[in-house]
Amino acid sequence: MQSLRGRSFCRVSQFCSANNFRLVSANVAVKHSDSVKTWQEIPGPSSLPIIGQLHHFLPGGSLHNKNHAMYDILHKQYGPIVKIKFLGLPILIIHLYDADAVETVVRGEDTLPARPAFLSLEYYRNNYMKDEISSNTNSTGLITEHGERWKSMRSKVNPIMLQPKRVKLYSKILDKVSEDMLDRLKSKLNNKNMIDGIRQEMTMWSLEAVSVVSLGQRLNCFDPNLPADSPAKKLMKNMHDVFYMAENLDLKPSLWRYFSTPLFKTAMKTYEEQWQLSSYFVKKRIEALKKEGKKPDDETGILEKLLDIDERTAVLMAGDSLFAGIDTVSNVVISILYFLAQNPEKQEKLREEIISEDPKQSYLKACIKEALRLIPITPANLRKVSKEYDVLGYRIPKDALVIMNHGVLCKMEEHYPKPDEFIPERWVVDKSDPLYYGHAHPFAYSPFGYGTRSCIGRRIAQLQMESFVPKIVRNFHVSWEGPPAEVDVAMSNYIKGDLPFVFKKLN
Repeated sequence: MQSLRGRSFCRVSQFCSANNFRLVSANVAVKHSDSVKTWQEIPGPSSLPIIGQLHHFLPGGSLHNKNHAMYDILHKQYGPIVKIKFLGLPILIIHLYDADAVETVVRGEDTLPARPAFLSLEYYRNNYMKDEISSNTNSTGLITEHGERWKSMRSKVNPIMLQPKRVKLYSKILDKVSEDMLDRLKSKLNNKNMIDGIRQEMTMWSLEAVSVVSLGQRLNCFDPNLPADSPAKKLMKNMHDVFYMAENLDLKPSLWRYFSTPLFKTAMKTYEEQWQLSSYFVKKRIEALKKEGKKPDDETGILEKLLDIDERTAVLMAGDSLFAGIDTVSNVVISILYFLAQNPEKQEKLREEIISEDPKQSYLKACIKEALRLIPITPANLRKVSKEYDVLGYRIPKDALVIMNHGVLCKMEEHYPKPDEFIPERWVVDKSDPLYYGHAHPFAYSPFGYGTRSCIGRRIAQLQMESFVPKIVRNFHVSWEGPPAEVDVAMSNYIKGDLPFVFKKLN
């Protein structure tokens, strides 16, 4: 879950980065030094009077439409610290590509970390849900809130969302969702053993799996006879629309902050519909719980525990989970299958572990970690800093937006030998092995974020993947009939194109 309060230009320039070499090690001190240079002296693209660096991001500019590639481009051209500042951008952006510097900022901001993002959704919740936010103690949700209100809500839901025993309660039902999806995929195979619309199929599986936890029930997304006007079908369409609105309003230049554009007006209605649909399913679960009766605490699910706080918290967390969990998990699974398809010997090794029914699933977990290293959920983590920082010989001013580029860091040779290769073994080998992951800087790899603001749904996401991926690998030999994949970024990193997977059935 990620956000940029710096408005759309802010997110555009988030797609900028730099460093292939370390110029200076990070200065972990936050105090002033006469030898430290000002932020104006931080390297970055050339600047023009009045418009600053804007011309680089416009059509014809060197960084226009580079999106995911921009991070690596800036890193290679300018080094471990890069500044972005131009006309229309209401905040200074600093990119970091040094793990020590990243650690300095993360640790310095971990009490009340501000991570601006999803601005249009934040606007909706702050301006269209005033009746729902009756006092300063009420939060608009974890992905749109900051400061004490964020801290208050996070402290309430942390023990529920991150408790391993409670998350494991969903093992059987998520396994059933995976089995049902497997049957669906088998039925969708064409005469070339390929599946048309495989990306949409994966998104549908992810929605069904996320809903089991966030809404406390199955939506039956796989039912071909699901009525078009059913709440489940409406939610499926609504989530597609929500992602479209957020991507176009928050991740691309837009004028909605200055006046109500047609897309902005549609987005407000779309967000309202999501709130109403989430409320509908939560209320439906409440009615079912009345009939089921009270369960022992160790058998009580996540939604039920959130309802013990209050219904509004349960609905907010349901909405946040759907918003943040659907695309991210489906994109990660696609990445895992891609790397297994490109590395058949790794796929066979994983298949052997799955068939052996080893409860530790060590190699499965290693494959997931390695896929997340090569294609992280997002390219970077963000912090709007609450004070000045002296790092890498420069002073980052208070209120700057610092973009910590773990997507580049975790593919540096100094942290991970053979960084461009898919080597799950690095996560399971002995410490004496040069490949051992523990030799890397602890802040180089961060697929689920850093510190107190790390992804609250990470345990659930991992359980979903650990349930579904083995079903695919056990039943199919997966191959890739196309050129090497290209990665782009929208709401999260994803593999571009039609996804030419071939699923050959195994006995």
